[in-house]
Amino acid sequence: MKKTLCAVFFDVDDTLYSTTEFAALARRRSAEAMRAAGINLPTEKILKELNEVVEEFTSNYEHHYDKLLLRIPRSSSEGINPALIVAAGVIAYHETKSTALKPYPDALAALKRLSETSLIRGVITAGLQIKQAEKLIRLGIHPLFSPNAIFISDQIGVGKPNPKLYLRACDEVGVRPGEAIYVGDNPLTDIDPANAVGMITVLFRRGGKYSHLRGRSRPTYSIENFRDLTRILQRDFRI
Repeated sequence: MKKTLCAVFFDVDDTLYSTTEFAALARRRSAEAMRAAGINLPTEKILKELNEVVEEFTSNYEHHYDKLLLRIPRSSSEGINPALIVAAGVIAYHETKSTALKPYPDALAALKRLSETSLIRGVITAGLQIKQAEKLIRLGIHPLFSPNAIFISDQIGVGKPNPKLYLRACDEVGVRPGEAIYVGDNPLTDIDPANAVGMITVLFRRGGKYSHLRGRSRPTYSIENFRDLTRILQRDFRI
C-alpha cells in the first residue's frame, strides 16, 4: 500500500555536503596563510592550535584567529601587525568556500529529482541564520528547496535537539509529522527529536563525525548515499 508523503526535510552539515572535509581543508589553508603572513611556526603547530580554539569556543565563534594569536608565543610573530596575520587567515578560509564548498554529487541529483515532484522540499538546520543561508547559496542548492520551507534554528528561536523545531517546520508548511521525512546525520540531534514528533526518519551514514554515535531511538531508514534515498522513495512512496 502506498504511504502518504507530503514533504522531505534535510539537515545541511555533513548531510548535503561534507562539513568535516571542508572544515579540515579550510583550516589548513588558513594556517598556511597565517604562516606565510609572518607566524614563525610550523603549519601543523598553527593548525593544532586553531583546531583547539574551534573545539573550545565552537565553530560559530567570530574570533578564532585572534584567540589563536593569544595562544602562541609572542616571539613567533614579533614585528608583524597581528591584524595582517588574522586577515590572512580569514581570507584563506573564505576563499576556500569559493573553491571547495560543493554538495555531494548524489545529493544534488536527488534534490533535482525531488524538485520535479509536488513534494515540499525543506531544510531544518541548526546554526546562525546568515551562516547557514550562505552555505545553501554557495552550495548552489537553494533554488531546489520550497521557498517557505527553510528553517534555521537561529531564526526560529528553538535549537536542536528540541522537538519543537521539527514540529514548527511541519506546522508552517501545513503537513502532519507522519507525512514528512527528515534526513540527518546525527542520531541524537536529528533522528531522536524527529522520531519524537512522529516524522519518518532517515539516518545518513557516510562517515561524518557523528557516525560513531547511537541514538535513543531507531531511524525508520538508514542510508549511506542519496541513491539509497531515491530507491526508498520509489519503493515505499511511489515517488
